[in-house]
Amino acid sequence: MKVIIAGAGNVGTFIASDLKEEGHDVLLMEVEQAVADRVDPDLGIALLVGDACEVNTLYAAGMDDADVVVAATGDDEDNLVISLLAKQEFAVPRVVARVNHPKNRWLFTEAWGVDIAVSAPHLLSALVEEAVSVGAIVRLLQFEGSEAHLIEVTLADSSPAAGKTIEGLQLPRDASVVAVIRDSHVVVPRGDTILEVGNEVLVLVADESENLIRKLLVGP
Repeated sequence: MKVIIAGAGNVGTFIASDLKEEGHDVLLMEVEQAVADRVDPDLGIALLVGDACEVNTLYAAGMDDADVVVAATGDDEDNLVISLLAKQEFAVPRVVARVNHPKNRWLFTEAWGVDIAVSAPHLLSALVEEAVSVGAIVRLLQFEGSEAHLIEVTLADSSPAAGKTIEGLQLPRDASVVAVIRDSHVVVPRGDTILEVGNEVLVLVADESENLIRKLLVGP
């Protein structure tokens, strides 16, 4: 897989190094020579010094045959421009963009060429909420370009689902229990799997059915 990463800071370099170790063809781009000079040559990562917001530079990088582009600079404006060019000019199949400022998260959508937006503050808050919330729905993952998302519910004593089988819940057709975590073990769900108080239930669901899932697993 050919991956082009824009931004040779700590984030971009780590991603490049990790993917390189996995055997992928990785190119790291950086506009500032001083930042590029700090990349350890022993990592063996191909490095191109140039502005990833310029079309000519992206052609020089070979973006026309890239499988994935990662916009990982420290500037949200640059990441949006890079994402838009990657998708519209080069039709890159997968564009991943880093969100530096949480308030800009709403901009990172398909309209700007972004398939997946990664915002560290949002991920951290979701993980904290997941860790402390019992009897409440926590959104773990939203699939860009789709109405589907992954939610997690830790069943409380008052949950109407406690003691019922998954089949007995009568889930809507656009929702599916994908995993049940019980006593730190993952239970692959079947129709006759009985849900218990304290179970963490992961559900893949369309936006329009989330309220119904809330009623089934949390209650009114």
